[in-house]
Amino acid sequence: MQYLLQLLISGLAIGAIYGLIAMGFAVIYKSTGLVNFAQGEMTMITAYIAWTISTTVSGNVFVVAISAILAAVLLGFIIERVVMRPMLGEPVFATVMVTIGLAVILRSAINFIWDAYPHGLDIGIGRGIVHLGGIGVRTGQIAVITTLLALLVAIWAFFRYSKIGVAMRAVAADDRTALLMGISATRVHALAWAASSVIAGIGGVFFALSYDLSPAMFQLGLKAFPATILGGLDAVLGSGLGGLLIGITENLAGGYIGSGTKEIAGFAMIIVVLMIRPFGIFGERDIERV
Repeated sequence: MQYLLQLLISGLAIGAIYGLIAMGFAVIYKSTGLVNFAQGEMTMITAYIAWTISTTVSGNVFVVAISAILAAVLLGFIIERVVMRPMLGEPVFATVMVTIGLAVILRSAINFIWDAYPHGLDIGIGRGIVHLGGIGVRTGQIAVITTLLALLVAIWAFFRYSKIGVAMRAVAADDRTALLMGISATRVHALAWAASSVIAGIGGVFFALSYDLSPAMFQLGLKAFPATILGGLDAVLGSGLGGLLIGITENLAGGYIGSGTKEIAGFAMIIVVLMIRPFGIFGERDIERV
C-alpha cells in the first residue's frame, strides 16, 4: 500500500509539472486559436534564468521567484511582438510552423548562452523530505501540486468571470467581430503569450528544483502537449488535469509493469481517450485541425 501511495504522489508531482506546461499551451490556444510548439523551450529558458539568478545574484526564494516571473513575462511579450504579431492574419498552418522554427532558435540560444552540463537549482525548497504516514514526500512535490491546483482555480475563474478573460475568448473565437466590439486583438495576444510563458515557466522551475537543468528539458513540452490534447486543447482546466493523469499513469505503469512501459503508458491512454472523445475529455467539438 505504501508503495502504491509513493507512486501516486510521485506521479501527481511530475504530472503537476506536465499540467502547468500544458496549461500554457491551452492559454495560448484559448486566447489566440494557435498552438505554440516552442512551449518547452520557453519553459526551459525561464528555468535557466532562475538558476542564473540563484547563482549570481541571490539564492533567496522570493528574489529568484520574482525574477523568473518577470523574465517569463518579458519573454512572452518579446516573442508575441517580434515573432507572432507579424503573423496576424496568416494561415494557421504557417503560424504553427513559425513556432516550430522559434523552438529551434530558442534551443540553440540556450546551448549558446549556457552549457550542456546538468545544473541543480537550490533555493532552499524542493529537495527536503517530509514524512507522511511512513511515506517520504519531497517539499517540492507538495509545492508543485499545490501550485497547480491553485492556478487551475485561478485561471478557470479568470477566463469565466474577468473582462480580460472574456475578451481573450472572444478574440480566439472571432478576432474580427471582437475588434468591432472594441477589443484589441494585439493586446489580448500579448497578454496571452505573457501569461502562458509565466505558467509554463513555473512548471520548469519546479522541475529544476526536483531534478536538474539540462538542454534536454525541452522534452517537457513533448510530454505536456499530449496532456493538453488529453484534457482538451481549448480547456485550460482539462489540460492541467490531463497532466496529472499522464503523470500518474506513467508512474503506475513504470512501477508495476516495468520501466520500459513508462514512456508509452501515457500515450497509450491518450489514444484510447481520443478514440472515444477526439476533442479531449473536457474539450469542445469545434477545434480547428491543422
